[in-house]
Amino acid sequence: MTETRQNPRIRYDEGCLAAHALNVVGDRWALLVVRELMLAPKRFQAIRHGLPGITAAVLTQRLTQLSGAGVVTHDAGLYGLTDSGRGLMPVLQAACRWGALHPGHDPRRFISPTALVVSMTAMIRGGEGPVTAGLSMGTEAYTLHLVRGVLRPAAGQADADFTLSGDGNSLARAVYGPVPLADLARDGVIGLAGDPRAAQDFVDLFRLR
Repeated sequence: MTETRQNPRIRYDEGCLAAHALNVVGDRWALLVVRELMLAPKRFQAIRHGLPGITAAVLTQRLTQLSGAGVVTHDAGLYGLTDSGRGLMPVLQAACRWGALHPGHDPRRFISPTALVVSMTAMIRGGEGPVTAGLSMGTEAYTLHLVRGVLRPAAGQADADFTLSGDGNSLARAVYGPVPLADLARDGVIGLAGDPRAAQDFVDLFRLR
């Protein structure tokens, strides 16, 4: 499908590069739409499932704007990211780290599977690896490869040292919370398959503050 690029809608009439970037992805929901597509292409309803507060009309508008700006592609019913869109990963990671420094975050609110994985790539604290972790979250599954402190996610399930299963919120509790994984698995909060020691060592890398 031929990619069309249009000038972004002017929200900020400035020559500042930051303002120019916000003219492209600064509308409400725009950057979160990019987040939901960061790890794999998705269909419209799958994107909307990851953004439960968005209406179909607003999602359509954002996808149209992002497509026109050369950030999102659309082909055969699937929305994905261009190289420009994928280049926003460090922006999302920086936003996660910045947000973690500010009070008021409520982890009980909805967390999509993609949102959790993106945050994990930002919040990992060390770890040499190599370790391969599996996350199974309903219709989404990811394989996370940890090597020399860098966490690289891939969509889909592959051979892993262990697999954690649940929804975005329960696995966020497992990764970032203080409760041992064995206790969460015993209480049915998450599923845990594979090497439990490797799994606990892995999540401990996110709990060091």
